[in-house]
Amino acid sequence: MGETPPVVAKKTTHTPKAIIHQKFGFRACYKIEEVQGTTQDGCPGLAIPQKGPCLFRCSLQLPEFSVVSEAFKRKKDAEQSAAEMALQKLGLDPAASDSMVQEPQDELISRLSYLFTDEFLSSLHPLGGHFRAALRRGGNLYGLIPVSLFAVCDAKLGNKCKSINPVVESNPLLAIPLVMKAAASLSGSVAISEGQLWMRRKNPYPPEIIQSSISSQLNSPESICIEAIHIPYSLEKNVDSLTLNVSSTGYYLDAIGQKLGLTDASKILVSRTVGKASSEVRLYFSAPEWYLVDLLSDLNVKEVTSEEGSFNVRASYFSGHAIYGNAILASIGYTWKSTDLFHEDISLQSYYRLLISKIPSGVYKLSREAILTAELPMAFTTRTNWKGTFPKDLLCSFCRQHCLSEPVFSAVSTPSKQSSEVSGSCKRLKVGQSSAEETEHGNGAGVASHGNGSVGSEGTFMCEIKIFSKLQDLIIEYSPKDSYRKHSDAIQNSSLRVLLWLNTYFKELDMPLEKLASTADAFNIHICPEKFVKTFTLCPFIHNLHQRNESQRDRLLDSKSINQSYSMPGHGLYSLNIEGPDSGTSPSNGSLAYINYVAYLVADGENMKEPLESKDEFEFEIGVGAVGPHLEAVVTQMSVGQSASFNVDLPPHELILAAAGDSVKFFSLLSSKVCFLEYSIALLRVTEPLEDRMEQALFSPPLSKQRVGFALQYIKDSSASTLIDFGCGSGSLLDSLLDFPTSLAKIVGVDISQKSLTRAAKILHSKLSRNSHAGEPSLGVKSAILYGGSITYYDPRLYGCDIGTCLEVIEHMEEDEACLFGDVVLSYFCPKVLIVSTPNYEYNVILQRSNPSNQEEDPDEASQSQACKFRNHDHKFEWTREEFNRWASNLAGKHNYSVEFSGVGGSADVEPGFASQIAVFRRRGIPLETDNHPTPVDLIRQYEVVWEWNRSDR
Repeated sequence: MGETPPVVAKKTTHTPKAIIHQKFGFRACYKIEEVQGTTQDGCPGLAIPQKGPCLFRCSLQLPEFSVVSEAFKRKKDAEQSAAEMALQKLGLDPAASDSMVQEPQDELISRLSYLFTDEFLSSLHPLGGHFRAALRRGGNLYGLIPVSLFAVCDAKLGNKCKSINPVVESNPLLAIPLVMKAAASLSGSVAISEGQLWMRRKNPYPPEIIQSSISSQLNSPESICIEAIHIPYSLEKNVDSLTLNVSSTGYYLDAIGQKLGLTDASKILVSRTVGKASSEVRLYFSAPEWYLVDLLSDLNVKEVTSEEGSFNVRASYFSGHAIYGNAILASIGYTWKSTDLFHEDISLQSYYRLLISKIPSGVYKLSREAILTAELPMAFTTRTNWKGTFPKDLLCSFCRQHCLSEPVFSAVSTPSKQSSEVSGSCKRLKVGQSSAEETEHGNGAGVASHGNGSVGSEGTFMCEIKIFSKLQDLIIEYSPKDSYRKHSDAIQNSSLRVLLWLNTYFKELDMPLEKLASTADAFNIHICPEKFVKTFTLCPFIHNLHQRNESQRDRLLDSKSINQSYSMPGHGLYSLNIEGPDSGTSPSNGSLAYINYVAYLVADGENMKEPLESKDEFEFEIGVGAVGPHLEAVVTQMSVGQSASFNVDLPPHELILAAAGDSVKFFSLLSSKVCFLEYSIALLRVTEPLEDRMEQALFSPPLSKQRVGFALQYIKDSSASTLIDFGCGSGSLLDSLLDFPTSLAKIVGVDISQKSLTRAAKILHSKLSRNSHAGEPSLGVKSAILYGGSITYYDPRLYGCDIGTCLEVIEHMEEDEACLFGDVVLSYFCPKVLIVSTPNYEYNVILQRSNPSNQEEDPDEASQSQACKFRNHDHKFEWTREEFNRWASNLAGKHNYSVEFSGVGGSADVEPGFASQIAVFRRRGIPLETDNHPTPVDLIRQYEVVWEWNRSDR
């Protein structure tokens, strides 16, 4: 590594409590008392007692006097107030007291001196456990404590090292020379080694203190066996498990030293905690000889140089700093809770779970306890539909895993009068000058407001995110373009955008810098390429997310599959089989699907099938990518009560080993066999989207059926023979048409969603094949066809139909796309009649008031104005009656159509009108011949035939 510039010690600002501690140490005793605050604006005459807020008062006892603070909402505020009162009583001004406070180096020496006192030995402090264990060591090792423990086990001492040298934040090993230098200043009480990394107290502890401190551990088991992980520095060697045998009278670092081939445990270096900060999972490794030489020749070591030959990539990736030689990952140590040695087994499965927790999607998979099945969703719709850890917490966890500072969230509020468009469940916003900004760090601390507006006032929110290194170098900056009605939604959606981009990066860790920057731009993210690459430089050596079993890529669907004609195998999905009768209840976008499943590892060509992962009930939202694409594709083809089985190619091996209970066994299978995954699932039930539940609660029959009924009446009255349903989805309108006798001979559906078309094909095929004998309503239908494509493009094959329908579709498009669709369908498709329906935004307040599932909603949402919510998270806009009338009237006048307005749900004569507003366009004359009415080339696109049915072929 290169040279490090000189480090300037931080200038610290000392709080009143810190000054009291400097002066009195542990003789200052704080006691917190909980008090009940008084109520304000109570209800006069109310007989029921009213409780006020819970407050805290602090009593500070000093050797000569005591003080009691006022009541505060936070405990720490009460403590600081009491300390400030004590300083005033002492005649000390806190603002002028910095001169009397020790410099960081003096503070470090003072803290180290305290650690070797009689008082500390008997304390319930993690480092105190090491002191007591060292007193049970025999011979020349008696009382020796490895220096590397001091900064990692004592947070106060570690923080003082960071004050002296901020680089310690990113490389904790640099604390060792600082501790050694401080110990050298305590030569009268602390002894340090020559050529080794240990310290001990010079003067023996009094016998009675030793006896009382170590007697509590004499009754512990003679020997403890602890499972740990051995991580070789060579990537050619596999990570494997080992067992630590720790004697009750020994020191566990001696047992670890033996496994590392050391006779002297003082040479063991200890990392910061791995994974959760509250855990005791750490990496243990030996100090390289060159490090000892550098350290002992100059106690002002500024940077650790490298020996690339023994650099341990895997261990360094976990720890966030350079580790050389072999390492041991173990969960063992002393805690604040007990004098006993804490220990937990770490299996290979635990190792791989720690590994995938460093991937954005991996953190989410672990939170859902569905490593093979769950995927990081592509959208944050509502808090109630989101399952697992929320995006903001996922992003904070990711930053901690990679030793980055907590993300900084800056929320900008803009008054609602500036809103022009809505994102998801709320209108999108172009930010004006009048705004308010709220900055919040990932841990929830440090909130500041800026600007003219007030955060929390009515309006919309956008959230900017910045991620810094521990040295405060900017790594990632996200600048949002979408805004949200709720402050929390803005934070969650922005967090998800950053996570999705990081996930994209982790799927292609070797992408060139140019592509890295361009993908970031697509997510509205700016990165500092050099610092970003440096932060994640070890990732390509560790993660292999492209690892796939390619041998089954060319397999097709099993010939026995009942859905062979309509499945979407794509790459990696084969042998699909769906069983059970069709109940008619199937999931759609926005609905919640509940399944049970078992995922098996199967060896190709052998009678070997091992269960890997299972759930009795697993819930996920359809349409947001919350599960693997193959699983969602299968579930959308099923109805409630059906079961299915299918095979998929293997995911990365690290995911399989993180899911496997016996990782050793499965590692052997993956190494020696050609394998794939087999899923067995059952669709238990489906919860309809909020939009449908609201409509069903107020209308009977539901609005969806009323819209179909409206269209059906026009079809009957028009004597139409051909119909095109633009945005047909899962075929609900086309399906309903087959239940009634009509003049239709040909029905066509167009949609951009392959999954929806697959479901529609299955439904239509089943009904048309069944209704083949005389007397059936659909007997007049001679052909049916489903096309895949965007309805904003023109396919000449569909020119001039009798009737076109577009029911509750345009609101799922951007407004400019809805306008383009209107121009294309009336100018080029030229149907005789076109029926378009869309929600009436003015009716939402009535619908949401009747919502039976309000108890499921986010509490924050309940406080929002109900009228500002959209009916569906996927709606890009919702129009008022005036906006819809203006859109339709302009289109009709432009393309020689007449238009009349109607609707379903409610009444045109009663405010606020119909729940679903409908425009019926009628062509006034014969359209121009296509030869004389050329279509722009960029609007012509031939649709893909997804499914086709002809009665003549039956």
